[in-house]
Amino acid sequence: MASNVNPTVRRRRLGQELRRLRELKGMTAEEVAERLLVSQSKISRLENGRRSISQRDVRDLCNVYEVEDQRIVDSLMQMAKDSRQQGWWHTFGDIPYSVYIGLETDAASLRVYDPQVVPGLLQTRQYAEALIAGALPETAPADIEKRVQVRMRRQERITAPENPLRLWTVLDEAALRRVVGNKALMREQLEHLVEQSQLPHVTVQVIPFEMGAHPGLNGQYAILEFPDAADSSVVYIEGVTSDLYLEKANDVQKYSVMYEHLRAQALNVEQSLQFIQKIAKEYADD
Repeated sequence: MASNVNPTVRRRRLGQELRRLRELKGMTAEEVAERLLVSQSKISRLENGRRSISQRDVRDLCNVYEVEDQRIVDSLMQMAKDSRQQGWWHTFGDIPYSVYIGLETDAASLRVYDPQVVPGLLQTRQYAEALIAGALPETAPADIEKRVQVRMRRQERITAPENPLRLWTVLDEAALRRVVGNKALMREQLEHLVEQSQLPHVTVQVIPFEMGAHPGLNGQYAILEFPDAADSSVVYIEGVTSDLYLEKANDVQKYSVMYEHLRAQALNVEQSLQFIQKIAKEYADD
């Protein structure tokens, strides 16, 4: 197997395979934990890809599951080795949402709904700086700069010449009206949003205030889909102290249906573009 793989995605694939082997054996996570003298939570973390998996972990689990085909064992051991490599984001030190970045880096498409701010992949540097400083008032300037650099690096998925990320964004009007930084900065941000929306793989829609109640009032979320059919889609919900990742098919389906309702209630692409341009002009006229 190639070694230059995304470690986050490799952990997910390995975890899914280990879960499949456990289920084929007819064992519960609790039973496996008892056999290995570890906690049940460790088995769960290994299977959901949130924890690094050592080759020893893989060997022990394969023994418990009585995997006789050495080729399967060797393949899983290599996946464990690959999953412990570092992604580009690790060079920036401790990033709170590093799991998400790993998923986003490998995703084929991303559907985002944001009721409050312009999504990170479409932010200007100045907007990102002002937003992070305002949202995290006790953060040191050096840490703010690190977060901004990571955000700018993430945006390379949008401008990549080959296989760019397919991005669909639905914004609430509040994200356009909230003055982050100052009005001149907001004008530049909205103009940048219009520019990015011209890319063939980027779609931006807006839900104006006059639409009233809609399915996105519960807050921001993103749906990531991957090029490999073996990688299940993920719903990502950002939190203050921890993030939520939903991977069960039923959960992903519910959020996907909700996103379709959001797209249906939003202005169409052309109307959204005109709407954004109108608000940008209001900032310029002030």
